[in-house]
Amino acid sequence: MTTEDTISPLPEWPEYGLVEDLLPTLTRWTTEGRRAALATLVGITGSSPRPMGSEMVIADNGEVAGYVSGGCVEAAVMHEALASLADGLPRTLDYGAGSPVLDIQLTCGGRITIFVRAITDLSVYVSRLSEARKDRRALTVLTNLKTGEMRFSDAEHTAAASGEFAKLHEPPTRLILAGGDPVTLAILKLARSMDMETILLRPLGPEQGPPGLSAASYDRRNLDRAFEKLLPDRWTAVYTLTHDAFTDLRIAEYALKSAAFCVGILGSRRKIASRVDALRKAGIPDATLKRLHLPAGIEIGARSPVEIAVSILAQITASRNATLPQVTR
Repeated sequence: MTTEDTISPLPEWPEYGLVEDLLPTLTRWTTEGRRAALATLVGITGSSPRPMGSEMVIADNGEVAGYVSGGCVEAAVMHEALASLADGLPRTLDYGAGSPVLDIQLTCGGRITIFVRAITDLSVYVSRLSEARKDRRALTVLTNLKTGEMRFSDAEHTAAASGEFAKLHEPPTRLILAGGDPVTLAILKLARSMDMETILLRPLGPEQGPPGLSAASYDRRNLDRAFEKLLPDRWTAVYTLTHDAFTDLRIAEYALKSAAFCVGILGSRRKIASRVDALRKAGIPDATLKRLHLPAGIEIGARSPVEIAVSILAQITASRNATLPQVTR
């Protein structure tokens, strides 16, 4: 076990709280031979700065990623997690209004319950999450709130047994973009910071993709060939910004006939009626057209490429969050 004098305190600037996707960190810790504990927000009374099911991971050297409150309890959770790694026992932590921990209160005035347990076999935990992500499928982790024992279920809506907490891990948002203009490049850059998987379509485009985009994520083949590879699932958003009416409509039609949760076309409002009419003639029903955003992006008065990119990514985020299931106990 790491001794106290080798344990790093939480940094003064909580960049660990910017980490939503914990899998890369856990994967690195596995490679480094670290042991790790997992803290999960399993109960909320009143207000909470974080949603139910939010998680934080703590390595045996005190490194952390993720957060379970607005910064009020993370240091205390880290120390409890290290103690759990030392003695192997899980902990149920209550903070906030009415909590016996009087020296830690939440600014939101609510009360939260956090369950902390050591991850018994980190390599297995990482492997199961990685396999599900690679296959683009959901995986449920069920935790016994007495023993800390965790089990996995491939059933997406697994009902938690009495005394269990079910945490659903869904694939990250995949964004399929078509285009090559500055707005497209701005979206690609910002999407990476949001842990989105990105694929860029640019038929007959330059041989090399834009900086920062892997070769596997850049497809310059004609659309018919590209469509053979692309199978948008319900965690995928498709936005077309080619400024070519025929190409934009072809991509939108393909996306709307898939499971993609969100589809958008960049362009002026004057073209909305004609585009909707063309898609209806292509066999897209009105119920499906509700997934289509014309023009792409929410209204924020955006003018620059970065501002337009922000409006589009905000729209994708809102649409994705509207489809997320509730975490259950």
